[in-house]
Amino acid sequence: MTDLVTAALANPINRAILTRLPMLGVPDAWLVAGSIYQAYWNALSGQPVTAGIKDYDIFYCDPSDLSYDAEDAVLRRAAAIFADLDGLIDIKNQARVHLWYKERFGAEWPPVTSTRESIGRFQVRCTCVGVQPKPDGTLELHAPYGLDELTRGELRANAHCPNVNDMRKKAESYRQRWPWLTIA
Repeated sequence: MTDLVTAALANPINRAILTRLPMLGVPDAWLVAGSIYQAYWNALSGQPVTAGIKDYDIFYCDPSDLSYDAEDAVLRRAAAIFADLDGLIDIKNQARVHLWYKERFGAEWPPVTSTRESIGRFQVRCTCVGVQPKPDGTLELHAPYGLDELTRGELRANAHCPNVNDMRKKAESYRQRWPWLTIA
């Protein structure tokens, strides 16, 4: 059986991001969400691990400077570090999400103190996954609700997400790509 990290690393963009992520020089940086669990579902479905992956989300948590300018400086560094990769890379400082979330999505987003906390807030529980490169070259997997639901393809609302308004719509979009998934 394919495991999550093996499937994620089979995607060369994920592998390159995880190799280069420490070069960003930001605290608590993780590759999260879709590029990881979608590679896994693709592998379980017999599809290429890169099929349908729209973007590559990188979360970091730096409460030392919550300004847009500080995050923009990280975005500019990332543009240079990941310039050769054929994928949209989306980077967000999780320490400042609460400053703009309500205006963009219409719901409050309480401040977080770590990227792990943000990973645990995705709308669909089983998609709460992240991978972080460690200084010794290993990778750490964070899946706060485990991997059983992800492997079984069970999509359920995450009670820890402050905004589950569009959860059903998101789950249906997953089912269009992976019809074997079920909505709990």
